Amino acid sequence: MALSQKHPSLLEGSVAGHLRRLALPMVWGILATMSFNVVDTYFVAQLGNAPLAAMSFTFPVVMVINSVAIGLGAGTSSAVARAYGAGDLARVRRLVTDASLLALLVALVVSGVGLATIDPLFRLLGAAPEMLPLIADYMVPWYLGAVFAVVPMVALSALRAIGNSALTGRIMMAVAFFNLILDPLLIFGLLGFPRLELQGAALSTVIARGISFFIALYFLIRREHLMAVPGWKLSPLLESWRTVLAVGLPAVATNVIIPMAGGVVVALVAAHGADAVAGLGIALRIEPVALIIFYALSSVVGPFVGQNAGAGKTARLRETVSVLARFCVGCGFSLALVLYAVGPALAGLFSDSEEVLAVAVAYLTLVPASYAGYGFVMSANAAFNGLGRPLPATLISFLRVLGVYLPLAWLGSHYWGVSGLFVATGISNLLLGALAWWWLRRDIGTCAAPGAAQPQAR
Repeated sequence: MALSQKHPSLLEGSVAGHLRRLALPMVWGILATMSFNVVDTYFVAQLGNAPLAAMSFTFPVVMVINSVAIGLGAGTSSAVARAYGAGDLARVRRLVTDASLLALLVALVVSGVGLATIDPLFRLLGAAPEMLPLIADYMVPWYLGAVFAVVPMVALSALRAIGNSALTGRIMMAVAFFNLILDPLLIFGLLGFPRLELQGAALSTVIARGISFFIALYFLIRREHLMAVPGWKLSPLLESWRTVLAVGLPAVATNVIIPMAGGVVVALVAAHGADAVAGLGIALRIEPVALIIFYALSSVVGPFVGQNAGAGKTARLRETVSVLARFCVGCGFSLALVLYAVGPALAGLFSDSEEVLAVAVAYLTLVPASYAGYGFVMSANAAFNGLGRPLPATLISFLRVLGVYLPLAWLGSHYWGVSGLFVATGISNLLLGALAWWWLRRDIGTCAAPGAAQPQAR
């Protein structure tokens, strides 16, 4: 029996029902992961506006590194899932092992380069000289623990690729809970722990992710038997890396461009003062939690689309696009209404500064009106990866940022201040959501043929 037959077939039955069944377990795991930023922001905000602003400066940098890890995870998941579905367990073991080694090497490079560039990088992002020591307090421990941010992402993606998403979600939830316990202990020095303030926030994250590192490797090695002894021949290793990076590199580019644009936005907002940056930081911690259902959906769209494309089920793929569009529109505008109503109260949990809250509330009022478009862009990007054609997703993301968002953001910020910048964000999301819908529908017909799910340039 093929290994893929151990799991329910995605080729028959309700499209919406399958997507709901697959996405629901991931909601809790991703929500737990997203809580890292919210929990850190809440406790750091109690230290004052300066530490909160310092951590807000780190957000786009941390997101870029996380995006690299997510991209590597996407490439690993794609490669492992195809081999697992074909019943080639030896190939699965080789891919998981070699992908984990690749992730380790990437993490070591991130650590070295990051530690050497803290001051010049954050000066470039607009941080004032007096802010740099606070930023270093957070980023030095974070960079030293980069291996625990990158490698577990690849390991958990491999578990999800073989159908063990429930375990992935439980690990993510347990790690987030441990971070919640550690944060106040290390930030404020409770129960005999040293008061480390910003360093404590970073150390809590590193320690919690370190736990996920060892748990994920334990399940891969001892429970699932999905890791082999590392090979010493260069040719098979490079072949595995090429397979992973065929989808992984475009996925990295797709994920990196968004936080890179976020870095530019931080620099634009920094021109309006540290309070404005702190307000943006609050909004950017709340937003991912609001978008959790879209993240969960995009995490399962790829495997679903890939299986149906491989079986040549064109009509089913077109139905998937329609289901995704209806869901994103309905859920997106519902989120906009909810955040319009409760956004001020949520922002008030993090700060009592009128200047900080004004910026946070402006973001949570204006940008969510475009979540329908943003949600569909995420789902379409995942669908393109599932079709084995990641380059359209990369092109859409680069066009969104370089062709639409950054020019509008500069104009909005220059002429209408912070609110104009947020309006630019919303316009960009809606325009590119419409483009993603058109492009995915157009490509479904050409991709929906047996064997089309293999990565290829376009």
